[in-house]
Amino acid sequence: MENVYLIMVIVLFFLAISDLIVGVSNDAVNFLNSAIGSKAAPFKVIMTIAALGILVGATFSSGMMEVARKGIFHPEHFFFSEIMIIFLAVMITDVILLDMFNTFGLPTSTTVSIVFELLGAAVGISIIKVSNLPEGSDLSMGELINSGNALLIIAGILLSVVVAFSAGAIIQYISRLIFSFDYKKNLKRFGAIWGGIAISAITYFILIKGAKGASFMDVETITLIKENTWLILGISFFSWTILLQVLSWLVKLNILKMIVLVGTFALAMAFAGNDLVNFIGVPLAGYESFKNFLANPEADPNLLSMAVLAGKVKTPTFFLLIAGLIMVITLWFSKKSRNVVKTTLDLSRQDEGSERFGSSFLSRSLVRSSINFSKIFKFIVPKSIKSFVAKQFDQSVLKKEQSDKDAPSFDLIRASVTLVVASMLIAFGTSLKLPLSTTYVTFMVAMGTSLSDKAWGRESAVYRITGVLSVIGGWFFTAFSAFTLAFIMALLFYWGGIYAIGSLVIIALFIVIHSYTIHKKREKTSNEVSNDIGDEVNGENILFKCSNTVTKTLNTVNNILINTISGLSREDLKLLRNSSKDIKNLNKKVKYMKDTINKTIIGLQEDSIETGHYYVQVLDYLREIAHDVTFITIPVFKHIDNNHKGLIPSQLEELNNIISEISKFFKIIERTIAENNYSNVDRNIELQHKVLSTLDVYRKNQIKRIKREEVGTKNSMLYFNIINEIKNLLLHTINLLKAQRDFVKYNSSENNND
Repeated sequence: MENVYLIMVIVLFFLAISDLIVGVSNDAVNFLNSAIGSKAAPFKVIMTIAALGILVGATFSSGMMEVARKGIFHPEHFFFSEIMIIFLAVMITDVILLDMFNTFGLPTSTTVSIVFELLGAAVGISIIKVSNLPEGSDLSMGELINSGNALLIIAGILLSVVVAFSAGAIIQYISRLIFSFDYKKNLKRFGAIWGGIAISAITYFILIKGAKGASFMDVETITLIKENTWLILGISFFSWTILLQVLSWLVKLNILKMIVLVGTFALAMAFAGNDLVNFIGVPLAGYESFKNFLANPEADPNLLSMAVLAGKVKTPTFFLLIAGLIMVITLWFSKKSRNVVKTTLDLSRQDEGSERFGSSFLSRSLVRSSINFSKIFKFIVPKSIKSFVAKQFDQSVLKKEQSDKDAPSFDLIRASVTLVVASMLIAFGTSLKLPLSTTYVTFMVAMGTSLSDKAWGRESAVYRITGVLSVIGGWFFTAFSAFTLAFIMALLFYWGGIYAIGSLVIIALFIVIHSYTIHKKREKTSNEVSNDIGDEVNGENILFKCSNTVTKTLNTVNNILINTISGLSREDLKLLRNSSKDIKNLNKKVKYMKDTINKTIIGLQEDSIETGHYYVQVLDYLREIAHDVTFITIPVFKHIDNNHKGLIPSQLEELNNIISEISKFFKIIERTIAENNYSNVDRNIELQHKVLSTLDVYRKNQIKRIKREEVGTKNSMLYFNIINEIKNLLLHTINLLKAQRDFVKYNSSENNND
């Protein structure tokens, strides 16, 4: 029996390592997005500072470990065997959930997941425990579950969302009124004071408030710090202010970059201090339980009380440092963490462009209400105040900087406010032993500062708000799924024993490996999209990039058409499904190019009006071609997927002939564009007319088949749709060729004039 529980403890620690890896991948956004988004320093410098913050913060986490032992349930009422089932159910659920969210790039809350997993697993075992009690026993669910503390934790998490958003919005608004977007002039006057306030605030909330949980702090040191709070705070403010001012004079130190880097360290430290419990708190509690079991060798694991967990246990610094080291390694090498960071940066960036999320009724209603409210507000506010605010929020300087392809997503003022406010709130919550969600706090602070900075303009507000609502909706889904899955797993472990545990560990491992494969595919698709014509385009390389993109697109279209008709002929659902995925990826790529068209045109020479005009035409026709193929491929896939009758031999013969002609047509056009020789455009047009005439003949043939009742309604609808979309495809392709020819012509003439 002892060996079984030893294996369970070992599994817990392996799951802890997995949880650390997937947890950091999820939570890296919390402390990286401001520094990366503002480009305060080279990427390696930012990562090094964040890594140091994690290592230091890990040692501040000891006090938070009590949450995993007694924060959600009363351990003294549970037996050793029951506690181990609860902990295993929690850890397996946590690894699966966090990994799935990371795969799809959505920042979820490790705190919410661990709280609801503990609650779900404990409720599951409690139901069994209460139902098996002998008659006359007065033990109830209320005595097993620490419902008061659980509700306090949940309320603290939800309240932190409102407080974080409000605090971020208000402080950012005040900061922008002080500094404006053209902040360099005012930074010379107030920069040192601003830095002194910011870094002193970080010192207060991280050192003074966080010291209570540090594993290496003794009672005397903590008492000394608490008794001299204001003295330390005052010395910190004056010391930092003087030091920053002197450094700005002597070495031209950028004070805002200093604040952002110190804030990154502080937030990484606060993250480790607050969230480490989410990853290793449960395994350490399991380890303490196992040690108690070993200390009572004669005890029955089904009767051994776990009252030992209700006491205060100091977590060894060694364990915390090992956990911190694993987190640091993950931070450096996890690609999923950068995927999650990208989501927050997309929703908070200052400029417009491709939006990850669509619009929704709620987001449209909120934007419409905000516009109406702002009209009323403008009517009430005096003209002088409106003029001052408009001047401070004038973004003309920022827009000039953002024309550069290496421009940051937002400026250093916003980055510094986001970091300082978030680190203060998280550290304060940690000092109160509230496991606040660092994801909720930092995300909502970032969204609040974005709102105040007018990053959500009329062009992007509905999409950004939809994105924020989607992320928040994901948080509620996290809570529900964490509770439900942990509840079910606890029941399965109780009834299935070691066999159920072994099976679910294997399933969890399979899910993690499978999600890694999904992430690799999504990352490959994303790279193909972003590496195309949308990025790094200027007057010198636009011709090459545009020609290359057009030929690649036509080649892709040709392959998709061939596979679609082949899949239709053989009723090959797998081939048609792959074709559907291919056309969806092509649509994403072309849409991305359209969404970034402003940046591309701005990057052209100032007098490149005609070049820009034909470039827009090229993208328009690429978009239409992608749509044409979509309206062929998706209906064909649905037709076969719905098990409708396939086409008859004469129809398939006609379609194969058409596809053969189109394939030749595309290859000639691809060669024309690649060789930059447009002398044979007339030949392309003749070939187009020939195929169009053939389509007319085939359309008449289909009408004859209908009259002879050889085909049904679904068959006719599909066939006519294919013929019609092929006709549109041919027309748009010739128009694309002409637009590309004119684009090359005017681009060459403008370069010669230079």
